Amino acid sequence: MTALPEKQAGPGRSRAQDIDRHVGARMRERRIMLGLTQQQMAELIGVTYQQAHKYEKGINRIAAGRLYTIAHALGVDVTFFFEGMDDNRDFKPTPQQRMLLELARNFISLPSRKHQEALCSLARALASANDDPEDLPLVLPKL
Repeated sequence: MTALPEKQAGPGRSRAQDIDRHVGARMRERRIMLGLTQQQMAELIGVTYQQAHKYEKGINRIAAGRLYTIAHALGVDVTFFFEGMDDNRDFKPTPQQRMLLELARNFISLPSRKHQEALCSLARALASANDDPEDLPLVLPKL
């Protein structure tokens, strides 16, 4: 029995797969930044959890109409998904970027709007202090 010849991916096809993976990675990055699960994301855009997972991995291509829906659900412009495509290097977040992402995840998961506002007030006070503990307020706002 003769095996069928494997399809060779030409330069156009491999580049398209790179774009699919990049768009999926940007989708995942934004979803995580907003504190959404893949299940929540899938519900927002009207697909199954498995389909959302395949989009994020770049296994399945995202049609233009679906990309528009995803952009709307994530609160970004469609161009967001293509930012950084010209970079030929892999993105490695700095420790500060990782901390910022963790802070955003924790902030979005705070159960109370008052807690979120208190945290914002604290961050504002810390940012405006000139390394002098005397500049910091003595009392945090009541929750």
